[in-house]
Amino acid sequence: MAKPQRARRVLIIVENLPSPFDRRVWQEATTLQQAGYEVTIICPTGPGCERRFEILEGIHIHRHPLPLEAEGALGYLLEYGSALFWEFTLAWRVLFGRGFDAIHACNPPDLIFLVGGFFKLLLGKRFLFDHHDINPELYEAKFNRRDFFYRLMLRFERWTFRAADVSIATNESYRRIAIERGGMAPERVYVVRSGPKLDRLRVVDPVPALRQGRRYLVGYVGVMGAQEGIDLLLRSVAHIVLTMKRTDIHFGLVGGGTSLAAMKRYAQELGVADYVTFTGRVDDQQLLEMLNTADVCVNPDIANEMNDKSTMNKIMEYMALGKPIVQFDLTEGRVSAQQASLYARRNDEIDFAAKVVELIDDPQRRQTMGEFGRHRVNHELEWRYEAPKLLAAYDTLFGEPPARRA
Repeated sequence: MAKPQRARRVLIIVENLPSPFDRRVWQEATTLQQAGYEVTIICPTGPGCERRFEILEGIHIHRHPLPLEAEGALGYLLEYGSALFWEFTLAWRVLFGRGFDAIHACNPPDLIFLVGGFFKLLLGKRFLFDHHDINPELYEAKFNRRDFFYRLMLRFERWTFRAADVSIATNESYRRIAIERGGMAPERVYVVRSGPKLDRLRVVDPVPALRQGRRYLVGYVGVMGAQEGIDLLLRSVAHIVLTMKRTDIHFGLVGGGTSLAAMKRYAQELGVADYVTFTGRVDDQQLLEMLNTADVCVNPDIANEMNDKSTMNKIMEYMALGKPIVQFDLTEGRVSAQQASLYARRNDEIDFAAKVVELIDDPQRRQTMGEFGRHRVNHELEWRYEAPKLLAAYDTLFGEPPARRA
């Protein structure tokens, strides 16, 4: 009798978010697990994910401590040094435990190739790079300069792609970077979008109390960081409330991040704190309540090289819930949302405010745009359309023909 083939074993390493909180990583991990792979994850701890080890849905999760999000060169050195120490330590623990045949590295930062490349060269393990963020552009967005560290980021990116056997990109813009700047063969770069799962993004009843006694609610979900444009959004709120005299609109902002406290203070300085609710990081139920109650959802991401080339999860989530969107005119934002969004002039908070009010005052247009977005997710963008692309990338990684999944 032929000996049964052992399941392929995958070690996913992610540094910037814990699992299962990181939705893209968790969708990938569960897809691989359901397809017969043995999946282990190394990630940091975080709110709601404090246990150092647990097994969820058959996936083994090893978590490690991580300093607070870096500020300055010393902060980054501490964060990245600590992360690499734990990633190497836990990778050895996994190797001598259930083992792994491939490392699936999720950036940022673009330093996990040191772990993947080490085990590839030493033990012949496969290495897949999951390109979440374009780090040189992220650095430029945060610090507004192209200096030694920007060039170093380009070098790390290049080394990561050189180490990778296969890479997966979140969109076509990232795929072009992998090929043109990273030097990867086109047939080894797969686009796997961060499509939402509709069993998580459920349509639920609105919660009128979230409007804080006002007629309309504008919703936002995402990180409160330097490049997310929350300051632009708050200036749009000030224009709507103080200049346009629209006191019938409330704004619900869901998410945590290093700029949360500063943005709360900024809302106070602008005189609009009473019109803005900052929830901080919340569970899925509270997020769903806010978005389902919202009449319009917004994405104020600043127009820069990074955001122009990046696909934002929040856009997909808004569309999945049938919400019309206002955002700045960015390349990948248009690719994702198409007719589900209005597009304000780049970084123009006044035009952004005008687009929000335009939608608020046109319920028929809101409904049409929301229905378009929901249909697009249902029939083109949901995770079930992306999962086969992930599995095809793994077929290439392990040199196996797609026919084995037929």
